[in-house]
Amino acid sequence: MRRLLGAAVRSAAVGSLVAAAHALVNARLMRVPAADPPQCQEKVSVLVPARDEAHRIAPTIRSLRAQRGVPELEIIVLDDGSADGTADEVRLVAGDDPRLRVVTGDAPPAGLPGKPHACARLAELAEGHVLVFVDADVVLAPHAVAAAVAMLRENDLDVVSPFPRQLADGAGARLVQPLLQWSWLVFLPLRLAERSPRPSLSAANGQFLVVDTAAYQRSGGFAGIATAVLDDIALMRAVKRSGGRGVVVDGSTVAVCRMYEDWAEVRDGYEKSLWSATGTPAAAAALSVVLAWLYVLPPIAALTGSRAGAVGYAAGVLTRAVTARHTGGRVWPDALAHPVSVGLLLTLVARSWRARRAGRLHWKGRSLRESS
Repeated sequence: MRRLLGAAVRSAAVGSLVAAAHALVNARLMRVPAADPPQCQEKVSVLVPARDEAHRIAPTIRSLRAQRGVPELEIIVLDDGSADGTADEVRLVAGDDPRLRVVTGDAPPAGLPGKPHACARLAELAEGHVLVFVDADVVLAPHAVAAAVAMLRENDLDVVSPFPRQLADGAGARLVQPLLQWSWLVFLPLRLAERSPRPSLSAANGQFLVVDTAAYQRSGGFAGIATAVLDDIALMRAVKRSGGRGVVVDGSTVAVCRMYEDWAEVRDGYEKSLWSATGTPAAAAALSVVLAWLYVLPPIAALTGSRAGAVGYAAGVLTRAVTARHTGGRVWPDALAHPVSVGLLLTLVARSWRARRAGRLHWKGRSLRESS
């Protein structure tokens, strides 16, 4: 038994080292929006779905109004059944800006996620050659839209997802949130994903998502993925299936987002989505075993004096440090807690699947029962 366990620790250390090497390669090859992009020569529609966001949407709207390098810019905010005066707050901040309008959305069919429904309606109203979807908790740098569109066009892509710098406060958020960027930087071959038509090689973040309008329409758009909980990844996959190309990129220099305010929001947010991210219970179990093998077993072994375990732990910490350094995150001491982060993630995966089976998935006051 001891020999078998030692072999497991040594193989985990090797796997962690390979993952660390891949993260270093990805970090070097990862595309970054230009700091001084050329002026955009086409009309761009910035589309903001918002539900009960009055407490935090003002900075988002101000940042959209401050965009430069996009002479033909329209901003459409869809109030998705808010009960907190979101639309009034947007109008107050917008003033008399002729580029911005607020529309009211209708409720999605019972049990379906509201965001794809809202985004589909926004796309129907848009007139731009490029659609830029921005969440109501994202603040963009003044050159963000121009830089993202330039990246889309200069690299002959159909969709680009600049991943915002994630602001995380509190122990829970600091442990879990960095795993978003870490997951694709460590496990997704970015340049291959950019070229490959395979939907499985997809990652995206709907907080800031830029898509060519023609490619969006060919893919069926958000209307075609109305049941998707992870609508951003679903749209990326739909674009690829329709012959398009797209990739996630480092957006930490052009966008910031505080996705969740406290641990309760972190827990509930991951509960409603992790079951979808893992696909099936069997896949979720297999992923959990692999992550525990790679990133939890080695540090436990290291505590007993295992050199291989110490190497595996160090490799895991390196992946987190590389991710943080290249995506605007906090490096130290957070990277040292990587095994705890992975362990917490595994509990959230289990919690999400329990919620799905119990039929208690919900988000922002809407049940997701039928969509699950």
